[in-house]
Amino acid sequence: MFMSNAYAADAPTTGAGGTMELVIMLVIFGLIFYFMIFRPQSKRVKDHKGLMSSLSKGDEVLTSGGILGKIAKISDENDYVLLAINETNEITIKKDYIAAVLPKGSIKSL
Repeated sequence: MFMSNAYAADAPTTGAGGTMELVIMLVIFGLIFYFMIFRPQSKRVKDHKGLMSSLSKGDEVLTSGGILGKIAKISDENDYVLLAINETNEITIKKDYIAAVLPKGSIKSL
């Protein structure tokens, strides 16, 4: 008499629109990930592998640690290079740590 009847509200319907929006967002995030992260990184790796295969004796190189030197000896069976820093000092480094090949005469011009 003094209280009214309470009825449950209808359940909200999300329908297929909600799942399609989710799929579209996932596809967009996937494309952003591919074009912003994966593709540039794979291009850098491909360029660095090309650089490693083109190394030869006498090339002037810059290591990732900032050391300039001339390749004195390069070995095909292992991944190490003998790098001549000057006439008396030579160091052995791994090929992977070579960052760039410099033009001929770069070391003498410094």
